[in-house]
Amino acid sequence: MKTGWLSLFLVLALAGCAGQNAATQRGQEGGGGQESVNQRARIHTELAAQYYSRRQFAVALQELRIALEADAAYPPAYNMLGMVHAELLEDKEAEASFRRSIALAPEYSEVHNNFGAFLCARKRRAEAMEHFETAWKNPLYATPELALANAGLCALREGDLAEAERFAQRALIRADNQPQAVLIMAEVRYRRGDLAAARTMLRQAEGQGGLGAGGLWLAVRLERAAGNREAEASYGLQLRRYYPEAQESAWLLSGRYDMPGGRP
Repeated sequence: MKTGWLSLFLVLALAGCAGQNAATQRGQEGGGGQESVNQRARIHTELAAQYYSRRQFAVALQELRIALEADAAYPPAYNMLGMVHAELLEDKEAEASFRRSIALAPEYSEVHNNFGAFLCARKRRAEAMEHFETAWKNPLYATPELALANAGLCALREGDLAEAERFAQRALIRADNQPQAVLIMAEVRYRRGDLAAARTMLRQAEGQGGLGAGGLWLAVRLERAAGNREAEASYGLQLRRYYPEAQESAWLLSGRYDMPGGRP
């Protein structure tokens, strides 16, 4: 079953990793010098990322096998392999793959961000935070706001609103329209009862490319709390139509409006 905006953000934040410049990954971030990169490994890892984004995990695994046959020490391939195993709920294999990628490239920020997301989903927040921090502190990491937002999502998952807000604000300092950080702020405002501020932030996120399942679920709950039945029904229809397999759709159909959002 597809998860909501907390999980969706982590997936989207991860999915582009294999398409980055591999020389940078293994060189500047990995500390391995300007090594020549096996182009076959890179291409098949990028293909695996595309299949992963389409949830075609069996094909993604096939592409990663080809990538690792071409270069058995290619960190992005192990990173991607960890992501695929995580989606298949093969936790032992996922963790081993993430750790292998880190062992090959200790300063590879993408894998630290991804492994942190994996650990947070398994309720290992303290470990997750160490990896998020490693990612955002790397001066060569192009998108530290992603790791900061993930840290906020991890805090929000455990109901730590103050920490969630703090990390979201730090992410927004880095990128003032970072959509997931805006959604965190909207969720925090909603839980604190500030419906007007939550609606403003939700509309800001919506204007940046639409809402995922969790964002729509927040909109449903917000409009319900405000007594706007027409808007509530509209958002609920969008949630059921575009995300029929999402956990939030199941909560909507069963009337579980007390459920705050998806799992990180």
